[in-house]
Amino acid sequence: MKVKLFVLGGALAAGALAADPSVVARGEKEEARSCVACHSLRIVHSQRLSKAAWGRELDKMAGWGTKVEDRDALVEYLTANFGDDKPPQAVALTQDGSQGKK
Repeated sequence: MKVKLFVLGGALAAGALAADPSVVARGEKEEARSCVACHSLRIVHSQRLSKAAWGRELDKMAGWGTKVEDRDALVEYLTANFGDDKPPQAVALTQDGSQGKK
């Protein structure tokens, strides 16, 4: 019985930690506004960072002058889509099988 309660509790906790889709959508808009002025999306999306690491990355960018208006939403978006629990991005290959540029 304890195992069943533990599993159920874990499933409920995981559901509670899921990012709110409206917050993630705001974060995606913030990424387009804040990040692409200096970076291609490829460099941002190729990283797999924890929520705390994404926060540190945004702090670093702010130190270099980036203005982020909706920081919390951007962190949620980056973590939900490019968190350290996500699979690595597939490498694009050309027709001859070499790595291509995106």
